[in-house]
Amino acid sequence: MTHTPQTKHAEHAEHAEHAEHAGHGEHGERAARAAQADRTPRTRTTERAADEGKPNVVVLGAGYAGLAAAVRLARHARVTVVDPGTRFTERIRLHEQAAGGRDVTRPLTGRGGILSGAGVAHVVARAAALDPLARTVTTEGGRCLGYDRLVYALGSRTGGTAEGAAAGGTSRAEGESAAFGRVHTAEGAARLHRRLAAGPGTVAVVGGGLTGIEMAAEIAERAEGHRVRLLSEDVIGPGLSAKGRSHVRAVLTERGVRIEEGHRVAGPDDVDADAVVWAAAMVPNAELGARAGLAVDASGRLAVDTALRSVTHPEVYVVGDAAAAHTPAAGALRMGCAAALPMGVAAARSIAAESRGGSPVPLDFSYLIQCVSLGRRDGLVQFVRPDDSPRERALTGRPAALAKEQVVRSTVRLLRLAVRAPYAVRAVPGLG
Repeated sequence: MTHTPQTKHAEHAEHAEHAEHAGHGEHGERAARAAQADRTPRTRTTERAADEGKPNVVVLGAGYAGLAAAVRLARHARVTVVDPGTRFTERIRLHEQAAGGRDVTRPLTGRGGILSGAGVAHVVARAAALDPLARTVTTEGGRCLGYDRLVYALGSRTGGTAEGAAAGGTSRAEGESAAFGRVHTAEGAARLHRRLAAGPGTVAVVGGGLTGIEMAAEIAERAEGHRVRLLSEDVIGPGLSAKGRSHVRAVLTERGVRIEEGHRVAGPDDVDADAVVWAAAMVPNAELGARAGLAVDASGRLAVDTALRSVTHPEVYVVGDAAAAHTPAAGALRMGCAAALPMGVAAARSIAAESRGGSPVPLDFSYLIQCVSLGRRDGLVQFVRPDDSPRERALTGRPAALAKEQVVRSTVRLLRLAVRAPYAVRAVPGLG
């Protein structure tokens, strides 16, 4: 699923970005010269000199929010990303990998890497301990990294299964470390694909939210010979309009999916199927922060202020699914890519402002649409109010499938744009 945000640009743009739009006169000429100087290639000596005085920023996690923060901060700080993976996983495509085997990862560094040319260091390791008083992160290998500001972007995982528990505390769990029998999650999409390819059988997808809907539709369309059920404690797609939900039901039924609403399942062991795909709950990877003393709210996410700073440790910014973020327009933000990207950028903007002696900027975010894949040939674009509640207006069928694909592609395109043309990014909603 994809939730597309509607964001407003902050008043506090970087000095060089002001120069882009400076008018005539002495002030405009000075700003233009400063902007041109920032574009001038620098030698290693001048780079070292320019780096002096920049804050050290450590980013935990290389998911949507972490990468957005890292690439946006690269011009303003010495940035180090800590993540055990060498590739970025497009989580909003995991249902495609499960059903069709598509590789949904991209290299982080090296030729064609998302971080290539960004000036961001990547430590391939898992963070094991966080010490907010000393302002250090220690990896599982014992490396200690100091920071002036920390961006906590460890994301979330599927809860309620052994596979989900194995993914805890990481930003990019892919389920490749062990076999978990017949129970699968989206994080283990590659293993699920191998199970589906091994032969026909019965598949039960548990969870009637958008993740479960996408998974059931994709498997029913592309994994031939499998009989698919979708089990939901509530109605399927509870956040959709009546029109949107009706379309989802029609497409799933046409694909041969048996929909069982009002079916409460305590755990995977209660489901009779050859393969169980658990999509009933998401859990924030907040444990590392909680052990370090960062405040946690009732939902289990890390408590933050309006600028995404930990309420107990303001030098720590929390972004993405691990953050209990709110905005006046949207209310409590749900987990998902649509909020993660703008949150990462907002944290980067605030850290950059602080490095210049300014103040953090509150997150300004609201929702616009939800995009749902219903296989490769159909989809749903549900228009929503700023607080993510559904409007009756919806786009369906092939046009919706094409729109969803473009939204998904735009996430990686925008991250790459932030590296190649940072001045152009400020014109893009959510990344400016």
